[in-house]
Amino acid sequence: MNFAKSLMLGGAALLVATAGAQAADLPLKAKAVEYVKVCSLYGAGFYYIPGTDTCIKLGGYIRAEYAFNAAGMTETPAWNGAAGQRNRLANDTIFRSRADLNIDTRTATEYGVVRTYFESVFTWTTGAPIAGSDTTGVYFAFIQFAGFTFGKAVSQFDTPWSGSPGNITSNLLGGYDNSTGINQVAYTAQFGNGVTASISLEDPSTYNQAGVYNTTGLTAGNWSTGLVGALSNAGTSVPDIVGQVRVDQAWGLFQVSAAGHQVRASYYTTTDETSGHPSDKWGYAVQAALSLKNLPTGAGDSFNISGTYANGASRYVIGGTTGNTTTGQVLLAMYGNNASPAFQSIAFAGSSDGVFAAGTGIELTTAYGIRGAFNHNWNPNWSTSVFGAYSKVDYNGTASAFICGTAVLGALTAGSTCNPDFAIAQVGTVTRWTPVKNLTFSGEVIYTHLDQNNSGFVNLPATTTKPANLYQFKDQDTWTGAVRVQRTF
Repeated sequence: MNFAKSLMLGGAALLVATAGAQAADLPLKAKAVEYVKVCSLYGAGFYYIPGTDTCIKLGGYIRAEYAFNAAGMTETPAWNGAAGQRNRLANDTIFRSRADLNIDTRTATEYGVVRTYFESVFTWTTGAPIAGSDTTGVYFAFIQFAGFTFGKAVSQFDTPWSGSPGNITSNLLGGYDNSTGINQVAYTAQFGNGVTASISLEDPSTYNQAGVYNTTGLTAGNWSTGLVGALSNAGTSVPDIVGQVRVDQAWGLFQVSAAGHQVRASYYTTTDETSGHPSDKWGYAVQAALSLKNLPTGAGDSFNISGTYANGASRYVIGGTTGNTTTGQVLLAMYGNNASPAFQSIAFAGSSDGVFAAGTGIELTTAYGIRGAFNHNWNPNWSTSVFGAYSKVDYNGTASAFICGTAVLGALTAGSTCNPDFAIAQVGTVTRWTPVKNLTFSGEVIYTHLDQNNSGFVNLPATTTKPANLYQFKDQDTWTGAVRVQRTF
């Protein structure tokens, strides 16, 4: 009896244990998977960030580029340095590889769309001006909210095509080039029918200072490198004040923009603040731009043109995307061989916002330019652009007298003249082949002519590989080529 009872209890215990084990093995209910959803509010390529109402788009490009007979990338003409001197230190070919990554986020709110945008590049360049350069850069990093833009974005002065109305080079002068962004606080008002107006405060310290030069002690040796004096910029006090009105329509675009730029020098004697300084002045720049689309020459054809005038704000006409350093201004020195009986010929030029001498005020520099391109599509795979620019820098009589001082005039031979005014004319063409979507092969060539206004002969001291000798003033020309392969994603 006891045996039977024990057997029954044991069986019941085994049954309960087995049932418990089976219950423990049953799967729990899984959480729903959040799949990435397409966001169609802002165009192709946007997706919702899972768990949020924010849309994000990732993009960028990989680029390989090769420049020929250039002083630097991208396709900088051989107008200074070893390339301008045409000596054996110059690299005939310059290579560059670049990766670009950008992140665009947008969120709909009761105040409108909140947008953030970031774009960064990773670049390896060889041949200009050093053996190899591995760099990173932040092109854009900004927030847009309720009509405001905060951060590094394209200047409100600039055109949509920036420095490339049809070209791939960053060295087509004659107008503003801010394609890599500038720090700013801006507000844009939308009036409907494609009409907008913007006003902004923009940081001039990195890109928009063409240099204030102290001509005291200027020598022919300084002059021969393009310098028009000792760089004497003071720190920034007031941001550039920029305004723009634009009309965007199906036929194209028309835009007028203006900028106020403060010109400040340091001291008459750089290392002595008791030496005094010239009073600050205000320079300015104005621009008109026109783009015509859907031309009768072919589907997708366009014509872009802009004209810019500046007084005391030369970087709005001549500059490019290179940041300002002690050598960041446009300083040109080009040599040639056709100079008998002199050793060689030479043309040099330097741009500035203004110049002064000891005890004087700042004389503002005038600059103006025009730049444009016609862009034609032969078919969906082939296109060609023809582009050109003309830039002029003019120093008034007082400024010219400062630059052409006793030391400089003493280096000139009898009958020679000193005139720092100059002009640059450029023309070029690029043809693009797009065999598949977002993969483009481009070949470009550009001709640059430096028209300088000095005349006669000058005795110059030794400069790098150039010996101390007699040189003849002559206009100079150069050709520059580039090949680019780019895959955009």
